Amino acid sequence: QVQLVESGGGLVQAGGSLRLSCAASGRTFSSYAMGWFRQAPGKEREFVAAISWGAGSTYYADSVKGRFTISRDNAKNTLYLQMNSLKPEDTAVYYCAARRGVTVPLGHQAYDYWGQGTQVTVSS
Repeated sequence: QVQLVESGGGLVQAGGSLRLSCAASGRTFSSYAMGWFRQAPGKEREFVAAISWGAGSTYYADSVKGRFTISRDNAKNTLYLQMNSLKPEDTAVYYCAARRGVTVPLGHQAYDYWGQGTQVTVSS
């Protein structure tokens, strides 16, 4: 099993920044892709960003390109999401996810492990 715990969410005004962290525990994987997803009330969970196990490849939803940056520190077993120029429409619960393997899927159904989520609220 792999346990994922998100942190860093909170309340911020439009145009501000937040940095989310996801700490992973467990020794199941020698390599795995990781991603960030978000879900607003009444809406489906949507893809935000993903990164390969070696951090050589990154992917972003069009809605966050140029504003969000995904990164990982494998030595610390930690995934990050730097969010800049935040907009009210970014308000959601943000989840980190992990998937064993080299491929980096963008659909939430392809990921095996999920954190509990952290709330991000962006005010006008």
